[in-house]
Amino acid sequence: MRKIAKDNNLDLTKVGGTGSSGRITKSDVLGYLSGKPATASAPAAKPAAPSSPAPAPGSLVPMTKMRAIIAQRMVESKRTSAHVHTVFKVDMTRIVKLREKEKSKYEQRNGVKLTYMPFITRAAVAALRKHAIINAAVEGEAVRYNKNINIGIAVALEWGLIVPVIKQAEDKSFLGVARAIVDLAERARNKKLLPDEVAGGTFTLTNSGIFGEEFGTPIISQPQSAILGIGGLNKEPVVITDKDGADSIAIRSVQHFTLGFDHRIVDGADAGKFMSDFKAYLENWAEDIG
Repeated sequence: MRKIAKDNNLDLTKVGGTGSSGRITKSDVLGYLSGKPATASAPAAKPAAPSSPAPAPGSLVPMTKMRAIIAQRMVESKRTSAHVHTVFKVDMTRIVKLREKEKSKYEQRNGVKLTYMPFITRAAVAALRKHAIINAAVEGEAVRYNKNINIGIAVALEWGLIVPVIKQAEDKSFLGVARAIVDLAERARNKKLLPDEVAGGTFTLTNSGIFGEEFGTPIISQPQSAILGIGGLNKEPVVITDKDGADSIAIRSVQHFTLGFDHRIVDGADAGKFMSDFKAYLENWAEDIG
């Protein structure tokens, strides 16, 4: 079937499947090529079952398997790492204006929406290049300095949380990162991720700001040494000092970022230097977005 499609330069995503669970059969491919789609031989699908009602107050509901695994890993992480958090406020006005100016043309040009996540991810990668300890991991009584920067992006699902990983993010352009984020998030929601795509992360980003919070204090994903929490993006009055030292008040787009780090190997000075470079990269954005 795949050989037939390849020989005829056929995109299989355009072919309707009549096999079990909607699988594409040889007859489907031949029918499509002849202009006579195959007739489904399988019985009509049953109507989808109605969604389960919300648990009644006072009821006892077992955890799902995913929720139980998440619970276990969160407790293990708190028990393993000496969690410390530091919060930085970043002026995102430059990036907000750039995104507003470019987002329509960007999607037309590249086929992917221009969100804030690629900006944040690229800034994290730039800072991780300079501060390898933030991208490291504890192994027994030694420190593993990871060769690559593999960025985990936490994706909230209706049934839990999953963290697909952008492998070797240091080798990707802004556009490459943007496409990877969209692709992994979409396949995470459709349960189409491969096991290797949720493993091997060296640093994690989690965006709880989309729910309106100012900032959070996220738990580190083991065996990583740090995690970056992304707070809400809001407009605030900010004191601006010009080159002559004069102060004025301006409305700026501001976002809080929280670095959760493992104090066993990351000192406060390391965390502060990392966050200062991360902040500077965003506030003085100069990278080509593609």
